[in-house]
Amino acid sequence: MFKKMFSAAVLLIITTAIFVVQAVEKDEVKSHPVNQTGLGIGLKAPDFELKNLQGDTVKLSDYRGKKVMLNFWATWCPPCKAEMPDIQKFYIQKGNEVVILAVNIDPQSDVAGFAEEMRVNFPILLDVNDKASNAYQIITIPTTFFIDEEGIIRNKYLSAMSLEIMNQYIDEM
Repeated sequence: MFKKMFSAAVLLIITTAIFVVQAVEKDEVKSHPVNQTGLGIGLKAPDFELKNLQGDTVKLSDYRGKKVMLNFWATWCPPCKAEMPDIQKFYIQKGNEVVILAVNIDPQSDVAGFAEEMRVNFPILLDVNDKASNAYQIITIPTTFFIDEEGIIRNKYLSAMSLEIMNQYIDEM
């Protein structure tokens, strides 16, 4: 009888320990989702060359020495639409202090018309062949990378950002 009770107690302790470990692991993933999707923080930002709405070629490496906010978005994306006014405010507020590059991933749409409707005039680049979005391993949009003057990804944000978050991430660089 004692052996059965002892075995049951040991089995209960082991089972409880397994559940606790699994719960802790799930909480760790939830508390650090930024590093679980796409290109990671601390890596060198991949260079790319895309055309803007005016047809001019833009390379990320042309902005070495400046802070860059690199935003991936689409015209059909509600969270992307929601953050556009704050990106525009940030663009006006920061002037030449920060480069904003908004990479559109659905260039077959009327991106210029969308920009006009949203009243934004920050640089919009067209990722016609998905080269930039593949290089940055974009899985969800909007996704925004904050790249320092040396071309290193210092932060990343998944989902629509507020003006406060944009300022916070740039100030931390």
